[in-house]
Amino acid sequence: MAPGQLKKLQDDPSVKYIEEDRIISLGLPDIEAKKGKPGGGGTTSPAQQTPWGISRVNGITNYTGTKKAWVVDSGVDLDHPDLNVNTSLSRSFIIGGKTTTPDDENGHGSHVAGTIAAKNNSIGVIGVAPGAQVVSCRVLDRRGSGSFSWTVAALDYIATDGVGTAGDVVNMSLGPSSRYIDSSVDAAVQAVAAKGIKLSIAAGNESDDCFYYSPAHNNGPNIYTVSAMWESDRFATEFSNFGSPVDYAAPGVYILSTYKNGGYETLHGTSMAAPHVAGILLLGNVSTDGHVTSDPDGNPDPIAVH
Repeated sequence: MAPGQLKKLQDDPSVKYIEEDRIISLGLPDIEAKKGKPGGGGTTSPAQQTPWGISRVNGITNYTGTKKAWVVDSGVDLDHPDLNVNTSLSRSFIIGGKTTTPDDENGHGSHVAGTIAAKNNSIGVIGVAPGAQVVSCRVLDRRGSGSFSWTVAALDYIATDGVGTAGDVVNMSLGPSSRYIDSSVDAAVQAVAAKGIKLSIAAGNESDDCFYYSPAHNNGPNIYTVSAMWESDRFATEFSNFGSPVDYAAPGVYILSTYKNGGYETLHGTSMAAPHVAGILLLGNVSTDGHVTSDPDGNPDPIAVH
């Protein structure tokens, strides 16, 4: 934007504020792991197993409600045999690229969706709320990169089409890779929450205080920020953000879930922790079962369970 255009907009009484758009990314932590793809990226269907995180948060056998999980991410594999995707509501909010489909070209969003709601069938994995509808709100490209403005557009869409009274839930496993507060995305998060729609937000993977990051630092009714833990209930000090905005800890290391192209993958991060809480929210209120150990802020996060 030219300087003259900026000044004109700043002087326009209908404009509340202007801020520079920023890049957001996935920033998955670099933990040594055997990253398997059971099923060979979708060529075969592995026998179903229950990931440790689903057991830890007390996932159920089958979900029969009508609540939807809106996945603001890299998209969702629209025809994955282990996911119940609402394709009619799914949208892409990526601007300026060649891709307009809400289908997942990265894998991250499909992984998130599977943790929330992978079906209880004979293949792959099972989610916290098995078989619940997931809606793809794509704001990240195939490299896992996007912008705050695309995220704002997705949240505006959800605020209009999501149904708080029906118990819809939003998962946001994304954010900036360094400290940054974005007023626009924060306002969009608060607007969705004000509609009665619950949001589960990843705390971030910078081993830092999430107070300095949007959208993780948001607080208020219907907003839940989630840190990550190991299977031993130890806080994932290797990467997980911490701090006063965090509401719960959830499994975030060695998490097996669905992936792009009908496949399955093991990933780590607060990106993997947040969808556990999103699934719990589809089932009702969040309960707790103990606290994590080794929390860097000295105030151990309660462990979220159904």
